[in-house]
Amino acid sequence: MPSAPLATSGSDQRATSLGEIEVTAPRFDLLGTASTASQGVVTDQELQETPAYRPGQILETVPGLTVTLHSGEGKANQFLMRGYNLDHGTDLETYVDGMPINQPAHAHGQGYTDLNFLIPELANEITYTKGPYHPDVGDFGAVGSVRVGLRNTMPDQATATVGTNGFERLLGAQTTTLGDGHLLTAVELQH
Repeated sequence: MPSAPLATSGSDQRATSLGEIEVTAPRFDLLGTASTASQGVVTDQELQETPAYRPGQILETVPGLTVTLHSGEGKANQFLMRGYNLDHGTDLETYVDGMPINQPAHAHGQGYTDLNFLIPELANEITYTKGPYHPDVGDFGAVGSVRVGLRNTMPDQATATVGTNGFERLLGAQTTTLGDGHLLTAVELQH
């Protein structure tokens, strides 16, 4: 795009041009990856830049998905997408590293999704779909689906967090070479 000349003072009649500025957004560069606007990918970089104090919060990086707690700790999050109240994951098919999370039978409804076992730092990518347009999404995905990918390695770390109302959290993670692969161990304690 050609730059417009800048206004100059009366004594200086030279025009100055600005260089080209390029703005990029990786989520929008899905040509060949996403076939519709109702699907996409949340990259590792986006996940690492998003603070998460509860496991379900990492899913809030999915555009249009709201994740909240409606009655305190100890049970699955409340999910809302595209105007639908998905209760505790009903109609939101959820996988963590290929493992299905929706429970077929539960007192809160078919498809209950409890992600409280997830350590947010271990997530490295989320792929998602929205709407009933994806025949490959199963029984629980009438409104959408999320697939959380976990990392295979990460730098060794130990962190401690303290917060209001007596919140305390300890995290330890270590990657060990094992044969031709890696073994990632992580533990989280919180109160």
